[in-house]
Amino acid sequence: MKTLLTITAIAILVFTLPLARAQDKKEPQFKLVQFQMALLKRGPKWTRDSNVRTKKLETEQRAYANSLIESGKAVIAGRFDDDGDIRGVYVLRTKSAEEARAWTEDSPVVKSGHLIAEMHPWWSEDVMKKTSTPEKITRAYFGFLYRGDKWTPEKTADSEELQRAHLANMMRLAEMKKLVLAGPLEITQRCAASVFSASRPSRRLVNSQPQIQQCRPAG
Repeated sequence: MKTLLTITAIAILVFTLPLARAQDKKEPQFKLVQFQMALLKRGPKWTRDSNVRTKKLETEQRAYANSLIESGKAVIAGRFDDDGDIRGVYVLRTKSAEEARAWTEDSPVVKSGHLIAEMHPWWSEDVMKKTSTPEKITRAYFGFLYRGDKWTPEKTADSEELQRAHLANMMRLAEMKKLVLAGPLEITQRCAASVFSASRPSRRLVNSQPQIQQCRPAG
């Protein structure tokens, strides 16, 4: 049986969490823009070894991730610190899948074969801002929702009501300063991704999302 939750700690490079936005009490206006999400997974040359070569690669990778942020190409760049297959992530500010793949494949860890890239379009609000301290690393948590037994691509009265409840819950979590970003993924099995703040979200908090009725948290 699959576990019911994928919540992964990530050390995210050089971006500002938009928590101040939760203080805005006006009627929320949800405007989603398209990003490209690159999931960096273990490649054919993946190794746990720590030596001169891997330390050099880590330094080069960090510099490249910083360059993506500084150039405005990425709004998130970071590494996961669990022991899963996905080792890192980029969220890239482009609608072009080809452009996003080119930027990702130019990463030292991808060019070396240490990691491989899995690319997916992702929609979220464009609220990320560049920090004034490029070397600062912020800890956050990524959560992926997977299609459940009740998932359907069809729009119905029930699904529209569920979507409204889901958006309202996202605002509630943002006001609690628990949620940073969230949005749908165009992907075969995963149907949404969320970025939670520095405090690890509980299973109860994640399961409070109305969309769990169609997209279960699974891994």
